[in-house]
Amino acid sequence: MKIEKIQTDKRRHMELLLLGDEQESMIDRYLDRGDVFVMRNDNKKAIGIAVVTEERNGVCELKNIAVALEYQRNGHGREMIEHLCRIYCNRFSSMTVGTGDSTQTVSFYKSCGFMYTHSIPDFFIANYDHPIIEEGKPLKDMLYFCKSLISYRS
Repeated sequence: MKIEKIQTDKRRHMELLLLGDEQESMIDRYLDRGDVFVMRNDNKKAIGIAVVTEERNGVCELKNIAVALEYQRNGHGREMIEHLCRIYCNRFSSMTVGTGDSTQTVSFYKSCGFMYTHSIPDFFIANYDHPIIEEGKPLKDMLYFCKSLISYRS
């Protein structure tokens, strides 16, 4: 697998971006100001994507990460996160990520070394024009997690 940062036409992988964030207008809020990384397989097919934004006080945020359905649960998401941590460790002290209260997603971020920090009540209700359903339940609050990047520094 190869991961590359793309500089132009960030919307060309909207299908993958929508796997990580179901509403295009929400993606539009961060896409232009974010760094976009695409993971390609040996046939150069885009199979994963991530968007990272610079926030405040030495913090970057993983705004979107997605792996194509047929490539999920094979370590590609974890590989992408590790790649991003190595890239951003010299510019930022930590990386945050916000997600819904889904057991599978929360356990994924925890297994990647993220720790819960806080919640934003009713985030999905207030910001999305339709219910976001994961694991059979509508998402309500945004849960935030943080990972230190200091250990990645050489």
